[in-house]
Amino acid sequence: MANNQDIQSGVEKHLDQVVALLHRHELVENLVHRQEGSRHDLVETLVHRQHLTELQQLLDRLHPADIAYILEALPLEQRLVVWDLVKAERDGEILLETSDAVRETLIAHMDEDELVAATGQLDTDEIADLAPDLPREVIRDVFKSLSTEEREQLREAMSYPEETVGAQMDFEMIEVREDVTLEVVLRYLRRLDQLPDHTDQLFVVDRDERLQGLLPVNRLLVSDPEILVAEVMTREYTSFVPEQDAHDAAGAFERYDLVSAPVIDNEGCLVGRMTVNAVVDYIREAKDTETLAAGGLAEDEDLFASVWKSVRNRWAWLAVNLVTAFVASRVIGVFEHSIAQLVALAALMPIIAGIGGNSGNQTTTMIVRALALGQITRDNARTLFVKELSVSALNGLIWGSVVGLFAFLIYHSWQLGLVMTGAMALNLLLAAIMGVVIPLVMEKFGRDPAIGSSVMITAITDSGGFFIFLGLATLFLI
Repeated sequence: MANNQDIQSGVEKHLDQVVALLHRHELVENLVHRQEGSRHDLVETLVHRQHLTELQQLLDRLHPADIAYILEALPLEQRLVVWDLVKAERDGEILLETSDAVRETLIAHMDEDELVAATGQLDTDEIADLAPDLPREVIRDVFKSLSTEEREQLREAMSYPEETVGAQMDFEMIEVREDVTLEVVLRYLRRLDQLPDHTDQLFVVDRDERLQGLLPVNRLLVSDPEILVAEVMTREYTSFVPEQDAHDAAGAFERYDLVSAPVIDNEGCLVGRMTVNAVVDYIREAKDTETLAAGGLAEDEDLFASVWKSVRNRWAWLAVNLVTAFVASRVIGVFEHSIAQLVALAALMPIIAGIGGNSGNQTTTMIVRALALGQITRDNARTLFVKELSVSALNGLIWGSVVGLFAFLIYHSWQLGLVMTGAMALNLLLAAIMGVVIPLVMEKFGRDPAIGSSVMITAITDSGGFFIFLGLATLFLI
């Protein structure tokens, strides 16, 4: 069995093979273009086909997710060459695996007929995932090609916000009645070409489609075929509603080790199911979004996007950083006279600000994680706040004493050492307060606390640290 490291190295090996083939193709093609003669076109065609055929054969052996990985790692021109070599019937699966930014470049390269054909290979829930990136004309043609039931499923899936269970649920599932024997169920399953992916249980419904229970496949296989479904099905199960937050559903999958779970409406009728593969995809995308947001990036960015597009994606928080830097510089400017009289202050300022920013970001990370897991309530918020203040106060005294001793040994001034200790303790307290308050306030106003919290914390601890340190120095040393 291959582990994650082996799988990753295998994908990277395939990427190296693709890059090598593309490089050889481009190199030979450039040499042929420089030649002249009556057989020039024939030679060019043969060389062109040789390398591209080898590349196409390699792509045909790869999983759609691996091809998506390769496409994301290639510059736009090479990406489109590889994309043109992918078999048309695999286009839809690969589009689902790529990032939004890369998917946009691939869709822009396809005409309407190609997009309709690619989408036609997918299930309705997968079409719903692609729908936001497809032209309106393509969606209209896809609707026409679906059956009445599939159209209703697609409309339903597209009606839910992206962060809800309804947008992630799957409509492909197996329903049975509780008043039939297991033998009847087994005969029904044998008539199917294949089971839906991640089928670990069947859904027991009545004639009005109301969910009555679940029939685990392992019970079906080991129980007496002559007994009724009602005798072996389980009536205790975890279910979701379409409007429920997908993050909550992902937490339940992790907590209860679920493979699939029913999605029911307000009347208890079965409308779909959540599967572990959809949950894993959602968690990965949410993690990617959180990582980008922490760096001040508003959206997924193609690694090889145009310079202008990348600039536009990055400038918002750079502008915020510029403003906060000006604020910090003005704080320092207020104490120019003190710095001029005691130059050591300029050398020691970054220590106070740097440690404060790091401490604040640690607190913010803990709070954002607790908010994401739903662990912070009105009752425990005060206890958490006091705990973080206590941690920062203790850290401030310990590390403040260390930097105070450091300042004393270098500058031979016990007064400067005390100022360093006091400034460090106060700035870490400020960092703790802001590290708790900023994410909670952003959450209260419906904003994602992961977006920009670290930028704001750093700005406050920088400006606050400079003000506290220089203010104490001015009072007691100047």
